[in-house]
Amino acid sequence: MSNQFDVIIIGSGPGGMAAAYDLHSAGKKVAVVESDKWGGTCPNRGCDPKKILYHAVEVQQSMKQLIGRGYKEQPAINWENLMAFKEEFTSAVPKEQKGGLDGFGVETIEGVAAFEDTHTILVNGERYTADAFIIATGQRSAIVDIPGKELMETSTEFLSMPHLPKTMIFIGGGYITFELANIAHSCGSEVHILHHNERPLKGFDPEQVQSLIEGLKQKGIIFHFNESAVDIKKAGEWLTATLASGKEMTVDKIICATGRIPNLENLNLEKIGVDYSKKGLTVDGFLRTTAANIYGLGDCLAKQQPKLTPVSSFEGSYLGRLLGKGIEKEIVYSKIPTILFAAPKLAQVGKVVIEEQEKENYQVTEVDMSSWFTYKQRNESIVKAKIVIEKITGLLVGASVLSNEADQLINLMTLMINDKVQADRLSEQILLYPTVASDIGYLY
Repeated sequence: MSNQFDVIIIGSGPGGMAAAYDLHSAGKKVAVVESDKWGGTCPNRGCDPKKILYHAVEVQQSMKQLIGRGYKEQPAINWENLMAFKEEFTSAVPKEQKGGLDGFGVETIEGVAAFEDTHTILVNGERYTADAFIIATGQRSAIVDIPGKELMETSTEFLSMPHLPKTMIFIGGGYITFELANIAHSCGSEVHILHHNERPLKGFDPEQVQSLIEGLKQKGIIFHFNESAVDIKKAGEWLTATLASGKEMTVDKIICATGRIPNLENLNLEKIGVDYSKKGLTVDGFLRTTAANIYGLGDCLAKQQPKLTPVSSFEGSYLGRLLGKGIEKEIVYSKIPTILFAAPKLAQVGKVVIEEQEKENYQVTEVDMSSWFTYKQRNESIVKAKIVIEKITGLLVGASVLSNEADQLINLMTLMINDKVQADRLSEQILLYPTVASDIGYLY
């Protein structure tokens, strides 16, 4: 087969896959290059395996809430069995993802790609040319640069641990730390979280973050704020972290979750004049880089939108239309929901932080819903919502929810915000009761 293509996509994650299928359907000759596991981070070592582990925790939490109300004790999670269940899904992913492309007629190329010029890449010593390229290489975990950093592990290793450590330290205050720490503790580990200041989860509503932290503390997760690891040493099977305060902590495993790095350094982008930074590729409103025929999508971009799988897929489909059908319109993002899968879940969408000078323009309502029947039947103790309405229009513009059902409620509110649904239109609907959806009318 000729090594000349209409479009070559570098990276086979959800965004790259979406672009590949749409471009091929539009009649383009397409190739996808992958240097690691076909399917990318999400299904192999990211959101999908994490969600499999989290679901076991979610079931455990639901039963824990009903101890003495139908259940006698909280069920224990067998880590080895749970990991084997996870492997049933993840072990098949690379073959399935590559097979899907092959069967659809998309050329698959394995190896590390590097640009020779704006129309040529080199993979395993072989040249491939294309009219256009899409860079969809994603990100990887960063490791904080301290002595002993090689002793730390990341979310990748956590999601493949054959056995659960008795004691663990998580370094960082982002969503990865909170999600994995919650899983580890629920499965039986003693968990410590180190964060260099007092404000973790900066992208979420601060008051609900504080409520979440208090709930996790009650569960037994130990927080160390205004604290950092400055050195790590190994003695036998143990790891000892020396902290900035001078204290020492000895544990079985240390997970670093202090951010992620775009996978761009091996592409030889400097040679072809493609701008990027430590935050990712610079692109315009058409997802075009500083080279006119090279585009980018997904987590390797420097962008304001959340770096989430559905966002990458959305961008892939957009580039499928742009390059496949010639639809010359800038990408337009709707309001995008985000979620932290902890116990409880914390989800939000739209405008939730109101600055002092903006307060006269918005009506902000904070509601404790723990006494509402939807949640009372589950015996949930932490159920909170923050609703933001624009006064001049009366429209819902933002919401933040802390509950075990936060994902369901936020998805519905996302639709309402993006479709500009008026409150009186919602009141005309008759919804199933008791459900999360049936409660929306009391919030908006």
